[in-house]
Amino acid sequence: MHSSHPYHFNLVAAAHAAMIEHGFQPDFPAGTETELAAIQAQPAAPAGDGFADLRGLLWSSIDNDTSKDLDQIEWAEQLPDGRIRVLVGVADVDARVSRGTVIDKHAQFETTSVYTGVTIFPMLPTELSEGITSLNENEDRVAVVIEFAVDAAGTVSDGKAYRALVHNRAQLAYPSIGAWLEGKADPPAKVAASADLAAQLKLQDTAAQRMEGCRFQHGALDLETIETRPVTLADQVVDIARLEKNRATSLIEEFMVAANGVIARTFEHAGVASIRRIVRAPKRWDRIVELAKERKGVILPAEPDSKALNDFLLDQKQKDPDHFPDLSLIVVKLMGPGEYVLVKPNEQSPGHFGLAVQDYTHSTAPNRRFPDVVTQRLLKAQLTHTAPPYSEDALNAIAQRCTEMEDAARKVEREMQKRIAAVVLHPHIGQSYQAIVTGVNNYGTFVRTLDPHVEGMLVRGGKGLDVGDKVTVKLVSTNPERGFIDFEV
Repeated sequence: MHSSHPYHFNLVAAAHAAMIEHGFQPDFPAGTETELAAIQAQPAAPAGDGFADLRGLLWSSIDNDTSKDLDQIEWAEQLPDGRIRVLVGVADVDARVSRGTVIDKHAQFETTSVYTGVTIFPMLPTELSEGITSLNENEDRVAVVIEFAVDAAGTVSDGKAYRALVHNRAQLAYPSIGAWLEGKADPPAKVAASADLAAQLKLQDTAAQRMEGCRFQHGALDLETIETRPVTLADQVVDIARLEKNRATSLIEEFMVAANGVIARTFEHAGVASIRRIVRAPKRWDRIVELAKERKGVILPAEPDSKALNDFLLDQKQKDPDHFPDLSLIVVKLMGPGEYVLVKPNEQSPGHFGLAVQDYTHSTAPNRRFPDVVTQRLLKAQLTHTAPPYSEDALNAIAQRCTEMEDAARKVEREMQKRIAAVVLHPHIGQSYQAIVTGVNNYGTFVRTLDPHVEGMLVRGGKGLDVGDKVTVKLVSTNPERGFIDFEV
């Protein structure tokens, strides 16, 4: 879909206003520049005891094409016993941002970077998140390294963490690496130029594929939700493109799940309180059971069962791949959002229903998420056998704040997605689209069109519909200022 008459609307200004409306402080406070100057005066990679020097390894990063805040790099080696040893290097943000500073307090208030499609509102100043604390290519950096081994069955063992000096030798991107790993395209230039890098990435992919298979056997959900990005022409948004999941995104996802599990178990074994990331068993499991039975003739257990649900999802993905993202979206909506919680020593974590893991904490994106910075500080205290930097009450308050602001960030991002879509769709009022019902609440009935993937509200004809119903809708109006897209059945 492409319009030669783009709707002129200041999306960046709208994003800034949305941030303020939802409780963020998108502009950095007074004192930030002074602290930045002091941080920038420090050496790039501090020397001394307590750091393993791993700069000689063939580290690489894989992220989005446009990513500048690089949080992690990866390396792997084949062990004699058939296992693969994996190292994940995570940017050591805490080494630069001390607790209680102006920058730290702002990060604790915001808790997350917000990606609006037209601009990014970073949790940390970009001089840090895209510079000194980013694991940029060809730069020495200090990192927290999370290490684990993966056997042929995908079981993770021998997990540990330590501080190290690292050097990212190749900044790579999901689309080109994924297409190459899947055999759909030639290797990108950096990979083609280095047989060692190609072999390294193939080994990482092998480890990830093993872990993915293991998690699916234990009930991890194979979901494929739609992510989009705006397409701009002469600084105007003119289209909406779909972001594709591939082998490269799966590789990083598996490594991050495993690394976060290592940190969670490290805290558990040490008897240290921490913040965990959880997704509880779905409150609307009965509706998931209903959908499976009504539409697919599948009987799911009466009680939430991630293994049974994933068996159903895998079957549907094979039978109807074109509509699988829509089924995934329904399941995500019915599962409900994740949250951060305090987990005390010797206390059972509620676990992560979607990932089929009990031990999961956020530790691998400290440039973008404040709980990951907190986790770094807890880990360093544990490694040096010093007192935890946060009390349980403080951790509980931070967890609640992170959940609250993550919800606010989702609202900002969703509003901006709608505003962007309203700009793109404005010239197409009166056109009909195939859609699926994604939400029903006191405010109304909401749908997502299948092509392009855009969410809107049914202003007429929504009575009696429920999540998962398929309908044909007509675009009635758009309002970019308010982010409204209205359809009728």
